[in-house]
Amino acid sequence: MKTIQLVSALVLFLLTACSPVRVNFDYDKKTDFSTYKTYAFYKTGIDKVEISDLDKKRILRSIDEEMTAKGFTKSETPDLLININTKAEKNINVNQFYAGYGYGWGFGWNPYWGGNYNVTTNTEGTLTIDLIDAAKKELIWQGEGIGYLTKNTDKKDENIKMFVTNILAQYPPIKK
Repeated sequence: MKTIQLVSALVLFLLTACSPVRVNFDYDKKTDFSTYKTYAFYKTGIDKVEISDLDKKRILRSIDEEMTAKGFTKSETPDLLININTKAEKNINVNQFYAGYGYGWGFGWNPYWGGNYNVTTNTEGTLTIDLIDAAKKELIWQGEGIGYLTKNTDKKDENIKMFVTNILAQYPPIKK
């Protein structure tokens, strides 16, 4: 049994180590995660998330797929409530490259010394998935994925699925 857990942890590590999504998670160490079998989305919290309805659908669909793959069932009377939060931050990167022919001594302007600037922008997004004990109304697990977002509609499904898969790969936590 220990060998299976070790191999599973190693495979999980290898899959997430190469991922462009950086994942952090935290959980209540006193919680027995084996008691949770059903889930539902926390509609009140999800309705407050300020992203497009299409992206919300993508995220919720990916969470459904991952939870089902883990053996959970969606229910009207769930053990777990799932909430999401998102955040996006635009990054501007400026790189200066010098390309010139005139190296010399002294001060002054050198017409052969020039700089090229390369300005790039990207958007880094954070997706947080909260798992809440439905009976106690307490947060028991929280996973966060941080990575670059795409505006390319063809790649949004794939990108969101990668975020969700990498985050939920950490659930349930493996107790040492």
